[in-house]
Amino acid sequence: MKKILAIASAMLILAACGKKEKEFDATGTFEATETTVYAEQSGTLVSWNVVEGKEMAAKEEVGLIDTTQIWLNIKQLEAMKEVYQSQKPDKEKQIAATRRQLDKAEQELRRYRELVAEGAAPSKMLDDADSQVQVLQKQLEAQMSSLNTGTKTLDKQIAAADVQICALNDQLKKCHISAPVGGTVLEKYVEYGEFVATGKPLFKIADINNMFIRAYVTSSQLQHIKLGQTVKVYADYGDGQKKTYDGFVSWISSSSEFTPKTILTDDERADLVYAIRVAVKNDGYIKIGMYGEVKF
Repeated sequence: MKKILAIASAMLILAACGKKEKEFDATGTFEATETTVYAEQSGTLVSWNVVEGKEMAAKEEVGLIDTTQIWLNIKQLEAMKEVYQSQKPDKEKQIAATRRQLDKAEQELRRYRELVAEGAAPSKMLDDADSQVQVLQKQLEAQMSSLNTGTKTLDKQIAAADVQICALNDQLKKCHISAPVGGTVLEKYVEYGEFVATGKPLFKIADINNMFIRAYVTSSQLQHIKLGQTVKVYADYGDGQKKTYDGFVSWISSSSEFTPKTILTDDERADLVYAIRVAVKNDGYIKIGMYGEVKF
């Protein structure tokens, strides 16, 4: 009888151990928001201050692509603008002679009108004077129209040059390479003095101070998780070495997916899981790709 009781007690202990609560509810790997910076212009790197592992501030300039040709093109367009400006006609000077002729003709017309009215001159002289005034008025209108057309053409050429200068200034600005966000340089792909083409990757930067762990949960777990929920995160250093962090759920996938082969969930038999992100403040010990666990 005692032997039976001992066996029963051992079985109860084993059953209790089998029901021991797991230390985590989901697992995953630590990630950071990574940004790859690409060259926006082609040319030689005449300045380059990117070092792997170096921390950068947002908008900090770290390199410069040769700007010589762009700068020369800008100077050429500015010179063309000055030429166009010098070609713009002085309307008043251009029409001054015709206007004086018209003024004189109008005076003659008024004089002949008085003479004809007094019978001191034939009406033909009045008609001729009137015709002369009309001819000069037409000439003045034609001159004004031609001058206005020429001025508008030059104004358009100046405006087109301004647009080209703006485009070149934009290219000039893109020759200055800067960090789009604050973070740490993970990788650099070019060196000082290299020729880079537009679209070539230059370096990769990530904010490793604010990291997150991407984990996967089953639909049964999902009902107990919400955005902003505080959770415990364990960074696994191997050989049972772990470090605990406070985190919060920053994102929950709106659709399910098949369980990734490298991920274990609370229910390993589940075929469909939901991805979540848990944000963690890094104290310098968490590395990208490190294995971690989450306890809700």
